[in-house]
Amino acid sequence: MPSTAPATPLTPAAPPATAAGRAPATAAERVYQHIKQGVLDRRYEGGTLLTEGELAEAVGVSRTPVREGLLRLETEGLIKLYPKKGALVLPVSAQEIADVVETRLLVEEFTVHRAVPAPPALVGRLEELLREQERHAADGDLAAFAVADRCFHAEIVRHAGNQILSRLYDQLRDRQLRMGVAVMHARPDRVAQNLAEHREILLALRAGDAERAAACVRAHLGRVSGLMRGASA
Repeated sequence: MPSTAPATPLTPAAPPATAAGRAPATAAERVYQHIKQGVLDRRYEGGTLLTEGELAEAVGVSRTPVREGLLRLETEGLIKLYPKKGALVLPVSAQEIADVVETRLLVEEFTVHRAVPAPPALVGRLEELLREQERHAADGDLAAFAVADRCFHAEIVRHAGNQILSRLYDQLRDRQLRMGVAVMHARPDRVAQNLAEHREILLALRAGDAERAAACVRAHLGRVSGLMRGASA
């Protein structure tokens, strides 16, 4: 049976600011972004049952765009709709964790080899992302830390020069962020460990040691996989 844990009450979301020349976000888009961000940063945890009325009030819209946003999120596998009951935030399953980590390992181990010798632009960007992660860690902002963490890995994938692999990797983004935040909530010590492991990857890349960099990636993802399984239990 779906959990009926109430969603975290939120004040109505203001319409997002838009760039010049870009149309304002529709009500359905605002609902979609509101719920999706809540799922990714664990304000809406797995097992939470969301109702159309609660979401309409939180975002400041009618129920029609809420339904549109929920349908879109269901197609992405983040929620499951129950007619006349609401939308269940789906927990991360052991199979999903295995699939994501396996795909990440295939892509990242290959692309880290291709990224060596690492150009100065890549090394500089990775150093910048490490500093960003350190700032978010000091602030205790796990959601922002997870974004910078994911960007660190994605930057290496991008510099390998295979656009198809880059697009494939980008499709894992939401799952990576959600799992990363879950692990750090369950194991706060993982923040410092992630930073240390990222430094090892960067040192290997800077030294031009592709085998060492690949070994660091394998070890890093192996630890992450085990912790994710524990966090989802």
